[in-house]
Amino acid sequence: MSLIAFGVNHKTAPVDVRERIAFGPDRVHNALKELLDDGGAREAAIVSTCNRTEIYTHAECVTDELVEWLATFHQMSPEALAPYVYAHTDESAIRHLMRVACGLDSMVLGEPQILGQIKDAFTLAQDANALGPILGRLFQNTFAVAKQVRTDTQIGASPVSVAFAAVSLARQIFGSLEEKTALLIGAGETIELCARHLQSAGLTKVIVANRSIERAHMLAEQYQGSAIGLGDIPAHLHRADIVISSTGSSLPVLGKGAVEQAIRERKRRPIFMVDIAVPRDIEPQVGNLQDVYLYTVDDLKTVIDEGQRSRREAAEQAEEIIDVQVEHFLQWVQLQTGAELIRNYRRRAEIMRDETLARARSMIQSGRDPQEALDYLARTLTNRLIHQPTVVLRQACVSGDLATVQSVSHVVGLDEDAESLAQRALPVGQWGNRNPNDDRER
Repeated sequence: MSLIAFGVNHKTAPVDVRERIAFGPDRVHNALKELLDDGGAREAAIVSTCNRTEIYTHAECVTDELVEWLATFHQMSPEALAPYVYAHTDESAIRHLMRVACGLDSMVLGEPQILGQIKDAFTLAQDANALGPILGRLFQNTFAVAKQVRTDTQIGASPVSVAFAAVSLARQIFGSLEEKTALLIGAGETIELCARHLQSAGLTKVIVANRSIERAHMLAEQYQGSAIGLGDIPAHLHRADIVISSTGSSLPVLGKGAVEQAIRERKRRPIFMVDIAVPRDIEPQVGNLQDVYLYTVDDLKTVIDEGQRSRREAAEQAEEIIDVQVEHFLQWVQLQTGAELIRNYRRRAEIMRDETLARARSMIQSGRDPQEALDYLARTLTNRLIHQPTVVLRQACVSGDLATVQSVSHVVGLDEDAESLAQRALPVGQWGNRNPNDDRER
């Protein structure tokens, strides 16, 4: 029985392959049921995002069989999928899940969203009754590791995207953003990401300006904000403490005159501006105005480079934390394996006891002397209990397997030196130039 992690991600498979084997939430339940019923898995969980599809199992089957199942489930040939699949087993599988949850295997190093996605996968697996003691414990430990990494390192603190860098600079200038207002010019992906980061930083007042007022409304509604057209910016600019612009315009959408007027209306309260667009949306001369902090994409690049360096250093610390926690989990698994072996051993001994006792009772009931039945019980039970250790010990002595001799001797509690026992039982010459007086000395 092995822990197995296998799948594809943004580093091993192009987007068209990732799309074909993605699992929507509505398909996960049936997929897990198939894995448990026909796929050879005892436990299973599926993590499926835009950048990865991974299956975690506690299974008896080999990885090739699981890959074949994954391909068949998505109506692909295993040969078409196999070149893109990676697989990890046991210790490597444990480490892989922990690294993924900590953002160490993400497209953006240290990104936090993946942890929430893994928690969703855990919940879906729980709802499908697909988790058992091993995989369930692994996920719980993984969540604890991810929390420790977030707490003890700076893996998620430094900006590594334009949107994150813009919001980080805003927080440096203003401190708290809770009472601030942001004007977002444009409604594309970068502006949407800025809105998300601003909301996470505590900002609640958002104005979205866009050429398409309908698109502006759609984005503003997600953040309980208001929408305006590009032509309405001068009338609302004085309300904005933060301005972030990213449009596809070939000409500036915000000029020096409009900003000067807004500064007067704000009674010289500062405005923080970030121009992410190329070509620029904000006239360069705006940066010369007092009480205006204007940054461009080139300015943010320095912040991003520093953030990436900081995250790489934090990632090294995270790897050390993961190494320790992997070892702890492996020790726990080994304890569970030992406990199961002990249960099985006791169960087998109890079966021997019950069978022998039943035979002894039968002898008494048939009129045999009770003393004879007791002798039978003691002799037979003793022989059956020591039979297997005796066979193993005899074979080990004959073959010169000293390690097994010592192990069995330790397990059964022999007092006499195991090496001495083994040497006496081995064929002549097996031990090389041995002093014939050694036995007398003992």
